[in-house]
Amino acid sequence: MSGVFDRAPCCFEKTMNDFQKPRLYLITPPIAEAESLAPALKAAMGAGDIACVLVRFSTADEGARKKIVKALAPLVQAVGAALLVPEDTLLAARSGADGVHVEGLGENFSAALESLKPERIVGVGTLSNRDEAMRAGESDVDYLMFGALDPGADSAAAVLALAAWWAELFNVPCVAVAHRPEEVDALARSGAEFVALGPDFFADARGIAAAVAQAQAALDRAEAEA
Repeated sequence: MSGVFDRAPCCFEKTMNDFQKPRLYLITPPIAEAESLAPALKAAMGAGDIACVLVRFSTADEGARKKIVKALAPLVQAVGAALLVPEDTLLAARSGADGVHVEGLGENFSAALESLKPERIVGVGTLSNRDEAMRAGESDVDYLMFGALDPGADSAAAVLALAAWWAELFNVPCVAVAHRPEEVDALARSGAEFVALGPDFFADARGIAAAVAQAQAALDRAEAEA
């Protein structure tokens, strides 16, 4: 295995600085093959401090999913970032991915923790309320995500409030999801360790690299003003 497997979980360790500049987390649109995303993903990886990429699929074919991960993982891992897949713990273990992102606290979350930790990353999202967030935080999870993977399910204000609340009180790192460029500035100052750029950033007319660079500039400003 690549050495990234030894390092990747460390990118989700929380430090106790007064202000810790967040890093970027990319959420891809669902894809059926790697070729359509690979050039954009390679450009994005060079445009900012990206810690993690969640690669999503529009195909249920297991072989196609494994092929996608094997093609894209080297682009992500080459810069020391982690590649995660949604939900599928077997795919994460067998494809060269660094871990899995699970939605909710059901059986799949428990199975992911049991089968993948500590060698791989397990993150969790779709937490309905603060009680669920605290329950997740009591597990061996690597991060909590506030905000939906796709736009429309959560308001930007709600995501900001949850991220700020969690970051102030708890040690488990959190990811705060932005779906529009104008949301990044506030999330960069929320205390969240990671700001995720949702799939619409890949559709930016300027290209994903420009969108990532703009988001990185917002993170840099937050650090300079802290």
